Amino acid sequence: MTKPRVRFAPSPTGYLHIGGARTALFNWLWARKTGGTFVLRIEDTDQERSTEASTKVIIDSMRWLGLDWDEGPEVGGPYGPYFQMQRLALYAEHANRLVSEGKAYRCYATREEIDALRQKLPEKKRDGFVYPHLWRDKTEADWIPGAPYVIRFKTPLTGTTEFVDKVFGSIKTQNSVIDDFVIMRSDGVPLYNFGAVVDDVTMDITLVARGSDHIINTPKQILLYQAVGGAVPEFAHLPMMLTPDGKKMSKRLAEQQGIDVPVERYREKGWVADGLLNYIARFGWSSGDQEIFTRDELIEKFDWAHCGTNDGRYDKKKSLWVSGEHLKRLTDEDFAAKVYPFLAGAGVTVAADDPRLLPAARTVKTRSARLIDAAEAMAFYFQDAITLDPAAVEKFLTDEARANLRALADVLDALPDFTEAGIGAAIEAWLAERGFDIKTVAQPARVALTGRTASPGLYEVIAVLGRDVAVRRLRSAAGA
Repeated sequence: MTKPRVRFAPSPTGYLHIGGARTALFNWLWARKTGGTFVLRIEDTDQERSTEASTKVIIDSMRWLGLDWDEGPEVGGPYGPYFQMQRLALYAEHANRLVSEGKAYRCYATREEIDALRQKLPEKKRDGFVYPHLWRDKTEADWIPGAPYVIRFKTPLTGTTEFVDKVFGSIKTQNSVIDDFVIMRSDGVPLYNFGAVVDDVTMDITLVARGSDHIINTPKQILLYQAVGGAVPEFAHLPMMLTPDGKKMSKRLAEQQGIDVPVERYREKGWVADGLLNYIARFGWSSGDQEIFTRDELIEKFDWAHCGTNDGRYDKKKSLWVSGEHLKRLTDEDFAAKVYPFLAGAGVTVAADDPRLLPAARTVKTRSARLIDAAEAMAFYFQDAITLDPAAVEKFLTDEARANLRALADVLDALPDFTEAGIGAAIEAWLAERGFDIKTVAQPARVALTGRTASPGLYEVIAVLGRDVAVRRLRSAAGA
């Protein structure tokens, strides 16, 4: 059996959309599971919006995600080039052949002519306007020398186009509802459907997996595959990723609901790539009740049979939980190394080999959803002076609490065993001697040591801060 050849073909007009990353992921998983080939192809025919900077952003995002490609930009391969604007001669060759075979035709109708025909329709029917075959039956004798033209596909007037989608099942379309669509612009640049088909045929793509919003394009493309003379690939259309309120995942609407759409934002905010891949894999695919997957588990368990047809809504709370679960799986050393670059953004300057870094990171590892959160949570360890939350000061640093902090500082200052265990034993003995509960001193001490009301465990914090810093902060908050 031939091993699959799949492709991800983004348009470099901006960032890598999280929905596009999900499409890339599913293709990549299938290639890796089956020993197939994953092709990255850049569809850069939108010359007004396509940029080299956008191409770089997409490639950088793919590399950060770890979705390595077997053929494509920076890798090469036997089917290149992998940028559409470098393949224009190939599209022209196939388009001209379709014209010569009577499967497509030159159309010299101007935009103004077509718009005038549309305007003749009742207003409510204009959106459903279908090109009226003005040049369909013309011959070469009718061509207008020197005049601009587009090439239109000669869609069959009868019959149906059917395919069996790996996710949605059998889908039939009456050919009569498909117009004679443009395949080549007058400037020699292909339209999406034609460029994609020619590339798929000449790159031997065996499976096209993409969002369900492309189902509308598939009947046109199947007709083109057949006309060009290539094998029709299999199709797997994937349910859409929606905003929390069920709308299309546009950057503007998503950001209004606190959701990031560009993949690069997830990197900037301290997701680990495996966490993001895990979360987006669950949009349209499941494996029993399992929620957390390693990359290897995704490869092992992924299949098309367990892809659903229902669109999914982004759940920010769940996404952060998944991210946090992947942070927990890191070793302490790996976690500390990954969180280190984010400390500068939290206002902290610290050397990468600072001995406090690893123990400090360890205290926040299981409490963090993203690396940026972890950096902010551990910043107080490295600040020369901390700012106490005014509301916390008013609530917790009462006169009685300040006196207790002074006494606690004396206990710690005299403690010979300044380890977490030694600190815990000494404080508990001191509390028992005074008849206090830990609650009596925990919150005032936490505010004094961290400036906040929420932090890692008190004994952990004191141990990481060290004797001198802990004692100084306690006495400073106590006004001593």
